[in-house]
Amino acid sequence: MYPGAVCLRGINQRKTGKIDIISVCVSTFGLTETVTMKLINSSARGPSFTCLTLAFLLLLQCHHIASDFGQKSDSALIVVDNVGGGEGVGGDEEEEAMVNLKVVQPIEQWQTLKPGQAVPAGSHVRLNLQTGQREVRLGEEQLKYWKQEHREREGTQSSFTPDELKQAMKKIKEDLNTIMRRLLDQLNSSNSTAEQRLNILLELEYLVHQVDNAQTLCSMGGLQFILEGLNSSDFRLQESSAFVLGSALTSNPVVQVKALESGALRMLLTILATAQPFRVKKKVLFAVASLIRHFPYAQHNFLSHGGLQVLSELFRADGGRVLQTRIVTMLYDMISQKELISQAGLDPVLDASHEERVRQYSQVSLEGELLEKGWCSLVPQLLESTEHDYREKALRALLVMAPMCLDKYRSDSSLLGSLLSLRDQYLEMVQSEMILGEENGYFAEIVELIDALQVKMK
Repeated sequence: MYPGAVCLRGINQRKTGKIDIISVCVSTFGLTETVTMKLINSSARGPSFTCLTLAFLLLLQCHHIASDFGQKSDSALIVVDNVGGGEGVGGDEEEEAMVNLKVVQPIEQWQTLKPGQAVPAGSHVRLNLQTGQREVRLGEEQLKYWKQEHREREGTQSSFTPDELKQAMKKIKEDLNTIMRRLLDQLNSSNSTAEQRLNILLELEYLVHQVDNAQTLCSMGGLQFILEGLNSSDFRLQESSAFVLGSALTSNPVVQVKALESGALRMLLTILATAQPFRVKKKVLFAVASLIRHFPYAQHNFLSHGGLQVLSELFRADGGRVLQTRIVTMLYDMISQKELISQAGLDPVLDASHEERVRQYSQVSLEGELLEKGWCSLVPQLLESTEHDYREKALRALLVMAPMCLDKYRSDSSLLGSLLSLRDQYLEMVQSEMILGEENGYFAEIVELIDALQVKMK
């Protein structure tokens, strides 16, 4: 049996002009059948004899349909799942019967069911009292998602051919390009209010996470509009523009190159070096990090334009440690990227651009700049934070900076004391983790970082 319910509805018009609508449902669960009859819109004095007769006929028809669910009759109406999966309880014989059924894809209009046809779960089925035929159409939930244009082909084929997928993807891209063009036109319109521009930037930020969309934004001239937003006198537009730019730059070399060529780096550093709200600087710092990440030429320009000096001043002015942590993470990425590419781990045969990247990173003179700008003493200050995540990032940065800062570390009594105190604190936390069954937990990892740094300092 297929648990569910079959509902039929009939209409009876009396001589007086009154109309009775009778709904009869048969619900089947296992071997038990529950019959419900509901009389709708009847007169106040009760249904007529003809109306009761009609209800009785509907009841018989419902009973017949419900009984057919448990039989393998040629005229049985079978409800099937839309997607295959899971094991049924009917056994191999029942599965074999289901294979032979032809599944009808409902549409928005009523269509007649033929003997031996099945319908997807959620479809709306009725008995046409004039023709005596069963009819089906899309259910309410299906109508929300299924459209007639998606059911152009008849039959049971539910997959798409490569050409169809190609055309569908092309249409999606064309639609996205249309959206992008409309948003950029509105952003650049003199009639758009500040609130409208903020909403447009919010939509663009969502779109440019997709690599192709970010590149499309550049090809349509949208990058220039975003850079103009960075110069806005409205801090909200500055923040949102920086957010869109940072998202478009993330892991997107094409956009990184275009942004650098458009003077974005210098503009971003200028904003960081001037008095700006914290929220603006936070998003601008995100854009800078996205621009120079894995981009040695941009890192070279960052250093030549005084980027480390700007960051050191920003680091000293940040009392909340949020910007400090982001700055330290950026430094860690720059040092570790250069160190990784300089190692012989990459096979030049497999990676033809290896030598070129090594050459470009060799022009990034990061070590001398870090020493000159006092970063060997600045980064340890982040260990004073009470946030475990901030401390972890500081320890990782201190480790990669050790080759250039070792002498500074050894002469920094405050750093030595902090490491000893933190180690004792985290050892206690490790004991708590072990009691909970976590032998290699997060706090144990922090202890390992402290131990590694202490070894380097001896």
